[in-house]
Amino acid sequence: MKEVESQKLIVIVEDDPDVARIIEQVLNDFAFRTVWCRSAGDLLRRLRNLQPDLCIIDLGLPDMDGIEAMQRVRSQSPCGILILTGRAHVSDRVMGLEMGADDYVLKPFEPRELVARVRSILRRRESASSGQARQIAEFAGWRFNLANNTLHAPSGEELLLSTSEADLLRIFVNHPNRILQREQLMGTRDLAPTDRSIDVRISRLRRKLEPDQDSPAFIKTVYGAGYLFLASVSWMAPVADQ
Repeated sequence: MKEVESQKLIVIVEDDPDVARIIEQVLNDFAFRTVWCRSAGDLLRRLRNLQPDLCIIDLGLPDMDGIEAMQRVRSQSPCGILILTGRAHVSDRVMGLEMGADDYVLKPFEPRELVARVRSILRRRESASSGQARQIAEFAGWRFNLANNTLHAPSGEELLLSTSEADLLRIFVNHPNRILQREQLMGTRDLAPTDRSIDVRISRLRRKLEPDQDSPAFIKTVYGAGYLFLASVSWMAPVADQ
């Protein structure tokens, strides 16, 4: 495990040196490579040369709100994003997930839990680039390329999905016409009944897929059971590079 993780680069965006030191230490203990950025500006400058696997971003940065910083990272890099913040308001959590974060951890945090969350995000990304990653799923005129997280509408318009949106759609296209529980979609067995993270992700994906969100054609809510992806899915191999 550590041999694989040693290849992974984690960028820590945190203005508190003590907190950053703790994060670096625990990640280094598990053989992750780390880079520390004190501000959003520092992060965005470094992204010109770095290719991180994951960014851990504090929302209370000195030069830019963390949500804006996260959005700018998302537009420049396909890396995973983990928000680590002291903001405990549900609205902040929902907004972070809405804007494309893969997970949200509150301070003070348990170091081993932080590592588990990091590993979970990276594991989902690894899954995206292996197995069926070179296949393209087609359903009702839509084409979803699992290799690069791009979604083509029947009109031909190309949409770039966030990591969490692509992870969710990947599960759906691999299990069409089956009711999937919230725990299955989140990849965890101990999802709290009050955790609405999956509902936020469903809503984001619906906005891209569904012309009428009040009457969704693909992602159906099965109350008390989970969600159903109602579509006939076929698979095709990508066109070979010329």
